[in-house]
This record gives sequence, structure tokens and C-alpha cells, in this order.
Amino acid sequence: MSEATEAAVRAEKLDAGDELADLRARFVLDDVVYLDGNSLGALPVSVPGHLDDVVRRQWGSLRIRSWDESGWWTAPERIGDRIAPLVGAAAGQIVVGDSTSVNVFKALVGAVRLARLTDSGRDEIVVDATTFPTDGYMAESAARMTGCTLRPVTPARVRGALGGRTAAVLLNHVDYRTGRLHDLPSLTAAVHAAGAVSVWDLCHSAGALPVGLDEHGVDLAVGCTYKYLNGGPGSPAYLYVRRELQDRFDSPLPGWNSHAEPFGMRPDYEPAAGAPRGRVGTPDILSMLALEAALDVWDGVTIEAVRAKSLALTDFFLECVGQYVAEGRVESLTPAAHAERGSQVALRCEDAGEVMRRLIERGVVGDFRRPDVLRFGFTPLYVGFGDVERAARVLGEVLAG
Repeated sequence: MSEATEAAVRAEKLDAGDELADLRARFVLDDVVYLDGNSLGALPVSVPGHLDDVVRRQWGSLRIRSWDESGWWTAPERIGDRIAPLVGAAAGQIVVGDSTSVNVFKALVGAVRLARLTDSGRDEIVVDATTFPTDGYMAESAARMTGCTLRPVTPARVRGALGGRTAAVLLNHVDYRTGRLHDLPSLTAAVHAAGAVSVWDLCHSAGALPVGLDEHGVDLAVGCTYKYLNGGPGSPAYLYVRRELQDRFDSPLPGWNSHAEPFGMRPDYEPAAGAPRGRVGTPDILSMLALEAALDVWDGVTIEAVRAKSLALTDFFLECVGQYVAEGRVESLTPAAHAERGSQVALRCEDAGEVMRRLIERGVVGDFRRPDVLRFGFTPLYVGFGDVERAARVLGEVLAG
């Protein structure tokens, strides 16, 4: 039996035993192997019909009444409570709205202000030096606004960078280029031991693996919803503020939506209680309600089952790449150890941009990160083992051609 036939037979058996296989029917998909859900998740089948109702009935017929009658006003907290179980948080700690960039800024400035409540001398922000660029931009601006020094360090060196001057630490749970999963529990504990406030970016972990925000005492966290949560292009991000910190969280963007009396129109600002402190202005209702419908795909699904399949998919992909791709043509940047791996595989490859273009032409969609990285994201809700085998086989054929 050839390697191709053997791998295909294995994929068929793995798909037959996949307890999440039926979830694929909850998405709008075709015969393309879609391995870019770590950039934009596929469209859930429930979204178009729900949006049609939002536009035609809620907006078209009810108009202004929908802020009350259709629950528009409470959507940021209601949808936050639906995301909460996926990141290991109890209800009442997540508010949905704004972009990830805006929420990073709110969280980081808020973190510095929290740290200074007990020690006014804290004047350093530690940031992941390998972070997605927007996090770094926002961290630099937050440092200028708060009079802090910004210290970019790699996650491996964070512990050594912490000290009595550290106010806040901003880290990514999963590295967006390599798929490396960082140790959130131990790094959070180290930040707390130094007397600082932790801020985690969950963009590449929420909906792909257990996070455990409450369990591990994370202070603040942010994340997007258009990747593994499948909320749609530009869907709103979210902000988590640990319950014990909410009455002290001081947002640098005190908009009318986060006022204790938003319709009181008072000139003085008084922050709302609880998670609504993270709100700013009028919510983006259309995209927010599309996200709410998209979250229906999680009904009856546990994040633990998703994680188990994610690891199985990435293991199988690496095995198939080893079989189909000639030795030396690609190098995996993604850790082999499960405890250090997110839900993607990054392969270093010569002429990666052209290789990805040819893969896409042949129905295998991943993405390319300069200068030489092929990035494949595995969304366990709709990616199967047959998809994995096909992607690796086509990659081998493209590189051999």
C-alpha cells in the first residue's frame, strides 16, 4: 500500500470515529480545504437568517424600539456571557464591543492604574516582544500615556524581567506566527508574585483550547471573535475584567455607554458597576448580533473535546507532511509538545508566498507570513482528518513540482 493510500485510509477511519464530525454541517462550506480559520472562521449556517431578521424586522420594523424590545442594549454583556465558558470565565466578567486593539489599550492602561493603587512607583510595562504588531503599538501608546517605560521581552524571558517597578504585563496566549502556546498559569502566577497586573491576548486560543481565566486568576484579557469563534469579518472583540477588580477598573475611554446612568446625560462621569465598565460608545449592533448567532455552533460542544481534536488534527498533519514532503523542504516552527502547541502549524518554506498561492489554486487555503512561513489553522468544529491528509498531499505535490 502506498503512503498516500495508507494515510487516506487512516484519515477515513479517524473521521469515522470523530465525535465532532457532525458539527461541519453547522457551517457554510464547499470542497475547499479551509485551513485559515485562525484568520477568519467559516460562516455558520445560522447567521444569514438571523441577520435577515435583525435587518428587516428589528431595524426595519421596530426601529428604535429594538434597543429594548430586541435586547440590543444588553447585547454586549449577554454575548459576553456566552463567550465566557469558552475561556473559562463565570458570567458577568466579559463585555463585547470595540476592536481587539481598542480593548488592548483599555486593558493595559487600566492595568497600570490598578497596579498604582497599591504602589505608585510602578512605572514599567512588560510586553511580549514577539507579539502581533497592534499589541505592541497599543502598548507603546499606553506607556506614553501613563508615563511608563516599555520593556519588550520574549515570553521565555518574562520572569527575569519582572520586578518592583513592573506595573503590567501584556502577553499572547498563542504566538500568531508559530502557533506556540505559552504557559498562562505559571506566567500569570509570576506576574502576581511580582505585584503586577496580568493582561492576556486570547485571539489565537479562544475557541481552540481551554484558557481557564478564572481558574488561573488572570486579571484582564482581550480577544477577537472572528477567528475560532467564527463571528465574521470585523466582528467585535471582548474585554474580560476579573470580578474582584471590577470596582477598581479605571478605563481610559470613559464613554457614555459605560456610565452608571447612560441616559442621565450628566456632565460628570460615574462608571457603571461590573463588566459594563468596559463599554465605550454605541455598540456595533449588526456585527454583534451576527456574532451572537454564530455562537450557536457551540451548543452542546465542550472546549475540552475541541482541544482533543485539535491536537489530533495537528499531529496527523505533521505526520502526513513527514510522509508527503521531501526531507529538507519545510521546517516546522510549531512545537511538537502538546503543552506548547496551539491549534495551528507553521512551516518555514523557501518561496513560501508562491507556494501558498499554488496551494490556494488547488483548493487548499492557508496563509503566508513574511518572509518564509506557511501557516495552517485547524478549526476542529469543521476541519476533518480527510482535509488534513489532502492538504499535506497537495503541499508535497506543489513542492515536488
